[in-house]
Amino acid sequence: MNCTSSTAGWSGRPANHPERRRCPRGLTTPRVSLVIPALNEAESLQQVFSRLPDALHEVIVVDGHSTDGTIETAKRLLPDAVIVRQDGAGKGNALRCGFAAASGDAIVAIDADGSTDPAEIPAFVGALQAGAEYVKGSRFLPGAGTNDMTLVRKFGNGGFVLLARLMYGVRYSDFTYGYTAFWRRCLPALDLRSNGFEIECEMTLRAVQSGLKIVEVACFEQPRYAGEAHLRPFPDGWRILKQMFRTWRD
Repeated sequence: MNCTSSTAGWSGRPANHPERRRCPRGLTTPRVSLVIPALNEAESLQQVFSRLPDALHEVIVVDGHSTDGTIETAKRLLPDAVIVRQDGAGKGNALRCGFAAASGDAIVAIDADGSTDPAEIPAFVGALQAGAEYVKGSRFLPGAGTNDMTLVRKFGNGGFVLLARLMYGVRYSDFTYGYTAFWRRCLPALDLRSNGFEIECEMTLRAVQSGLKIVEVACFEQPRYAGEAHLRPFPDGWRILKQMFRTWRD
């Protein structure tokens, strides 16, 4: 990958790389890198940035060739933000570019549209500090919820949850929510390759295959603040389904 940023990128390593065995545990004050992929989300960034925790090590905005001034808005709202221009297309490519640029002890990924609440970041970091290696958000745990799922998306997510349980033996309550966090030193174990929305499926399943300690935390999903959703339920659902079988064969 040739993602453009001021930070050296990760070249990618197999899941059995020695760094996998050195995932930090019990850090009292981990440096947290927040990765935000954004494509024409200038209108939403004001709301997202206003809810960011104060103690973040860095905020990395990965721009997907926006035409609405997303980069300029990000720099105006947060002058210290690290701007990464993704070298391809799709959310998966954007996240991989952002992860490559991260320099903190832990990485958290949220969406730029406001559907994932930045105020919940401490819960993810707290789970890492308590011993988790990979943390995934859930909209279906007690205390969680969503105001942004159609019946089609709920049905699809439920089907993927069931399939993941049957194929991988996991007991997740949610599968397609993209709010995640993990120790940066565990990144080689994920061995990410996806370019589209199926990246979230790949991350979760490769974490299972690599034996990472996975924890779900309760989240509340809000509707996007502005603009149009980039997710296409049927085409992207098909990509997720193919990724589940592709990862299973690996």
